[in-house]
Amino acid sequence: MKKIFLILIVLTLVSGVIACSKNENAVTRNQDGKINVTTTNFPPYDFVRQIAGNVGTGGSRVNLTMLLPPGSESHSFEPSPRDIITIQNSDIFIYGGGESDKWIDRILQSMDTGNIKILAMMDAVEAVEEEIVEGMEDDDDDEEAAYDEHVWTSPQNAVLIVEAITGLLCESDPTNAGFFRENAAAYIKELKQLDTAFAEAVSGAKRNTIVFADRFPFRYFADAYGLNYFAAFPGCSTETEPSAATVAFLINKIRDEKIPVVFHIELSNERMANTISEETGAKKLLLHSCHNITKRDFDAGLGYLTIQRNNIINLREALY
Repeated sequence: MKKIFLILIVLTLVSGVIACSKNENAVTRNQDGKINVTTTNFPPYDFVRQIAGNVGTGGSRVNLTMLLPPGSESHSFEPSPRDIITIQNSDIFIYGGGESDKWIDRILQSMDTGNIKILAMMDAVEAVEEEIVEGMEDDDDDEEAAYDEHVWTSPQNAVLIVEAITGLLCESDPTNAGFFRENAAAYIKELKQLDTAFAEAVSGAKRNTIVFADRFPFRYFADAYGLNYFAAFPGCSTETEPSAATVAFLINKIRDEKIPVVFHIELSNERMANTISEETGAKKLLLHSCHNITKRDFDAGLGYLTIQRNNIINLREALY
């Protein structure tokens, strides 16, 4: 409720600015000849730069902006007036489309989006509902099931999202369409190789169960490779401190099934993973959902493919 209230205040403050600046921006915003692309979080940001050229080297064919600051928690993100103006001035706007992006719906409804091509990544794939597995805490009081928004965690879905983004880029900038399609084809080839590598790692394993002492934003990933999982919270949970019963359940699961690894996700406080690792002897490892990355990794140009290739190494430790 607090987040919605703050967003309404921001919308009220910004609405006048948008109204006054809209016509001027339509003329001046693309003086460099590049279209403006805005993404909410890291996965579509990285997908765009693979298709349109690397922003860090100055070789990009688009002006690319990511709203979520590197290193920050995406589920508690609150837009600034500058963020809303950035969305208004976009030629293409890409976001997740799930529960944590409800603020975007309010913002889009408040502005004229006739000249903005908008993609919700969940619309590019077959979305599934979040599920509450045995031992998992559910902090959602809403009886209506929420769809899992972490669609990019499956490389198969990443291919579909990249294809959708490529289509929008080509529509918005036909002059560079050949460049976009060539880069997209090369990137999709690497994503398919990544998918094959994950499938091979899982198919040769002696177990197919993973345990997370954390939130679990890997529903699409687990479904893609036939993995069973146990975790403290679903992917979009706002909770970080589990009950004693949840911790005990995960400890017993690791002991009973002799599971060698307990996972945590990126930017986690890792306290629960530390406790379970100490109690069970399971090795604590990161399985990175690519939702966001640290400022250091962002500045270094770390991308989805590198993150996922590192995930293969850690996943093999958990399954073999």
